[in-house]
Amino acid sequence: MAASSLPFVERHIGPRASEQQEMLSALGLPSLDALISQAVPQSIRLDRALNLPAPLDEAAALSELSGIMGHNVVAKSFYGAGYHGTHVPPVIQRNLFENPAWYTAYTPYQAEISQGRLELLFNFQTLVTELTGLPVACASLLDEATAVAEAVGIAYRHHREKRPKMVIAGELHPQTLDVLNTRAEPHGMIIEVGGEVDTTTAAVIIPWPDTRGVYGDFTRIIASAKQTGALVVAVADPLALTITQSPGSWGADIAVGSMQRYGVPMGNGGPHAAYLGVKENLTRIIPGRIVGQSLDAHGRPAYRLALQTREQHIRRDKATSNICTAQALLANMAASYAIWHGPKGLQAIADAVHAITARFAASLKAAGFELAGEQLFDTVTVTVKGKAQDYADKALAGDRLIRVIDADTVSVTFDETSLEDDYLALVALFGAKPVEKAARLLPDAPRDEHFLTQAAFHSYRSETEMMRFLRKLADKDLALDRAMIPLGSCTMKLNAAAEMMPVSWPTVGGLHPFAPQAHLEGYKVLTDNLEAWLCEVTGFDAVSLQPNAGSQGEYAGLLAIRRYHRANGDENRNICLIPSSAHGTNPASAQMAGMKVVVVNCLEDGDIDVADLKAKAEQYRDTLSALMITYPSTHGVFEETIREICTIIHANGGQVYFDGANLNALVGLARPADIGADVCHMNLHKTFCIPHGGGGPGIGPIGVGAHLAPFLPGHVNAGSDNAVSAAPFGSASILVITWMYIRMMGGAGLKNATEVAILNANYIAERLKDHYPILYTGANNRVAHECIVDTRVLKDKAGVTVEDVAKRLIDYGFHAPTMSWPVAGTLMVEPTESESKAEVDRLCDAMISIAKEAAKVEAGEWPQDDNPLANAPHTVADTMLDDWKHPYSRKEAAFPAKNMDPASKYWAPVSRIDNVGGDRNLVCSCPPMDAYTD
Repeated sequence: MAASSLPFVERHIGPRASEQQEMLSALGLPSLDALISQAVPQSIRLDRALNLPAPLDEAAALSELSGIMGHNVVAKSFYGAGYHGTHVPPVIQRNLFENPAWYTAYTPYQAEISQGRLELLFNFQTLVTELTGLPVACASLLDEATAVAEAVGIAYRHHREKRPKMVIAGELHPQTLDVLNTRAEPHGMIIEVGGEVDTTTAAVIIPWPDTRGVYGDFTRIIASAKQTGALVVAVADPLALTITQSPGSWGADIAVGSMQRYGVPMGNGGPHAAYLGVKENLTRIIPGRIVGQSLDAHGRPAYRLALQTREQHIRRDKATSNICTAQALLANMAASYAIWHGPKGLQAIADAVHAITARFAASLKAAGFELAGEQLFDTVTVTVKGKAQDYADKALAGDRLIRVIDADTVSVTFDETSLEDDYLALVALFGAKPVEKAARLLPDAPRDEHFLTQAAFHSYRSETEMMRFLRKLADKDLALDRAMIPLGSCTMKLNAAAEMMPVSWPTVGGLHPFAPQAHLEGYKVLTDNLEAWLCEVTGFDAVSLQPNAGSQGEYAGLLAIRRYHRANGDENRNICLIPSSAHGTNPASAQMAGMKVVVVNCLEDGDIDVADLKAKAEQYRDTLSALMITYPSTHGVFEETIREICTIIHANGGQVYFDGANLNALVGLARPADIGADVCHMNLHKTFCIPHGGGGPGIGPIGVGAHLAPFLPGHVNAGSDNAVSAAPFGSASILVITWMYIRMMGGAGLKNATEVAILNANYIAERLKDHYPILYTGANNRVAHECIVDTRVLKDKAGVTVEDVAKRLIDYGFHAPTMSWPVAGTLMVEPTESESKAEVDRLCDAMISIAKEAAKVEAGEWPQDDNPLANAPHTVADTMLDDWKHPYSRKEAAFPAKNMDPASKYWAPVSRIDNVGGDRNLVCSCPPMDAYTD
């Protein structure tokens, strides 16, 4: 068979058939079927093939998808409402957005091998602090609507949940208000639009400008907020902030918004990075991730995640947010956009947008139209007395999309893609006359000159320099384009180029999420396909694609359960049972959904203690809402009692929520709904190949049984409510990745991928078991798709910690497995089906070699405080020191494995980082420069 004619499944799955047989022989098994019969309980097995379309090769699938998305109508958008046309600089599109060095990286929990994306996120935070005039920013949130909800959550917690009222001082975008109402209800928060501030008010939310594009006068309400101690939250347009005064300067305590218009396509709603800046006194309750600066072991500046890093796994139901990652890839695009343009370039774009807006406002005003306000940035809202749809239809006839607010009102929003021809056509649409110039309509004096003075925003004006800058950052990092990332529970599998290509198509990225349905027919086919396919894969009756992260899928699923109980009159059902081994986002999501967490014990073998579960289910029989369970278990095994567990919960009036983090071990072999689950989220960035992007994007759709289908998230733009994301289909543009994956794999291919994932994991367990205990196995001494390697044996014998092992793996050219979770002092390894036998063997060889190095420490050949493990990772600078005083050689430090190729060797850019020191002296933005040049 010619190489070009291989089916995609053979491109996706790493081990060749002969290699699979070698691995099976090492396990003492004749076939994959024999392994699966040992690893996966027969009681849950699917007894038929998945009913999915026959697989296509890459070219055919791309052609079919191109035909589908060709039904979308890419009209030029003047709709606004939080989404804007933008130019993605080609240097950023090619070198970052479409570059696997950026999009295949994992969340930067191992900071030493993440310095590139951490540096760029640090610049993103600096950009946010400069725009907002607030000293602390996080490294992105999910979208503008959920960012506003997170800001309200900050205010609620700041007042220790004693002030329930949130006052909306101006007109928010409808989708933002929808999400805010969804988030508020489980906690009894009161959302008052236009209410008065009093001592029960936790926050005042000020849109800057509002959904009609108008800057209101909020002087009085800000003064009231300051007098009563309520926090002021500004929802601010980041492009307008380049030429207006910062929210911090006029009294905001928190500022949030979307960075989409900083060079990120609309994409029918996402993914886009939201921003959040706060005053220093709110730093400890900020949601999401903060990148902080610290020092490495040799005193060099280094970046790492600070404060909230994986806080859900520490604080559980006391966590301030369930956001585990956010939109790192898109935040890095936005930061790069600002770096590329610099402050003068950003201000020039903003000035141009405002100038054309002001001219349009002047033209309409001269023609006798009534405008919504006098102070505007990019949006003109006009009264048209019952003719709103007529104007919108005429605009569409000219291939331009404007917004109908109601029957009497339309708005027109300009952006950086707006041209003089657009202005002339829109003026003519309203029967007005063009004007050459118009007065500034902004609400305050121009921003002062000391804005974005940091070096990064003045150093990369030529494409040569920008290209090299992005390459230099990427070279600091270890992503899937370099090596295996064997993270347990995180499923870092191939993100195939054919899957990624459609994301860049204009018919995918160029659409506004609130465009008429006739413009989104391609997306309708795409989402209908995916909902049907995911229902087939999981066994559920309905799917919502709206949640734009796995954590948001958890939240949406629990909300569906909450609403279901309330519809049945069971408002008292608020107890959520969660095993002690659960993902940390589980209890965090439960508390966000208004539930009280009760922990269920696990047995020594890692399985749920069914007796304890039954006792607690019966104890809370009248108030039981749900059980959250990960299956296969968080310990990497298929629990034999899972059907019994589901029966116990249902018998006591509860619903069963499956955390879909480990769905990669089920697809084609078993289905959550058949096992007994009522709802399950599906991490499309894990099992279904959407890349992690260095910490986002992700998508976490939920599947539900028919009884829960009426309680799936709605959306105000579709005439309903209870939205959990700003856009109806969340991060819609990257759904094409999962569509391509399923379309190219087919049902048999998906099943084969699951089987090989289980094979790779069991092969690793077999190879390592004589050097490290494998902590948990199933009934037949098999693991699922991942295994826990107990490195505590090295600490007991040689004082070598799990962190030492993780950092030493960097010297071997690997990202470490998941460290100290779900069991402290261990490594959780998940190889996925995409890794070849050679790469899996390379990892096993490295782990065995590390065990032998620890044995040298145990034997006293190397001291405990000066050995390759304790000093890892070794940088080029460390290894090339003239004065080498270590008891091991430079070669042992830098080239520990046999036959390591110096030409392809990965070098960590920094040595081990001082995390504690960085938290004690939090630095999360770049200092300004006194003098600079462009």
